[in-house]
Amino acid sequence: MNKLARLAKGVSQQLDYLAGLCIIAVMLLVVCNVLLRVFWHRPILGTYEYVNMLTAVGIGLALAHCAYHNGHIAVDFMIERLSKKIQAAADVLTNVIALSFWSMSAWYVAKYAGTMLESNTVSPTTQVPLSPVVYMIAFGLMALSLVLSLRLTESLKRAFR
Repeated sequence: MNKLARLAKGVSQQLDYLAGLCIIAVMLLVVCNVLLRVFWHRPILGTYEYVNMLTAVGIGLALAHCAYHNGHIAVDFMIERLSKKIQAAADVLTNVIALSFWSMSAWYVAKYAGTMLESNTVSPTTQVPLSPVVYMIAFGLMALSLVLSLRLTESLKRAFR
C-alpha cells in the first residue's frame, strides 16, 4: 500500500470515527431532550439547531470513508459490457470529474466558512458560531477529494497497463 493509500485510509477512518461520534451525540441529545421534556417539562433549548449542525458535520466527515470503501451507488451495468480499456477510460473520466467537482466544492465551502467567520454568523436560537461547522464540512470534503485522487491514480494505472 503506497503513501497516498495509507494517508487516505487513515484520514477517512479517523473522520468516520468522528462522524460516528456526531451521530451518537445526536441520538443522546434527542433522547435527553425528550426525557427532559416529558418528566421535567424543561426541554433543551436549541435542540433542533444542534441536531442539524451535528448531522451536517457527521455526513460531511463520513463521505471520505464511504468513498474509500466504494460504498456509493455505482450504475455501471452499461459500462460492464464494454472492453477493459474503455471501462478504464470511463473510470478515469468519472474520477477526474468527481475530483474536480468535490475539490472545488471543498474550496468554496471553506471560503464560505471564512466569510461566515468574518461576519460572525451565528445560529438563530443558540447563537452558536456556524463557521466551525462549515469548516469541518469543508475538511470532510477535502478528505473526500484525497480519496478521489487515490481512486484517480488507481484508475490511471489500470488505463495505462
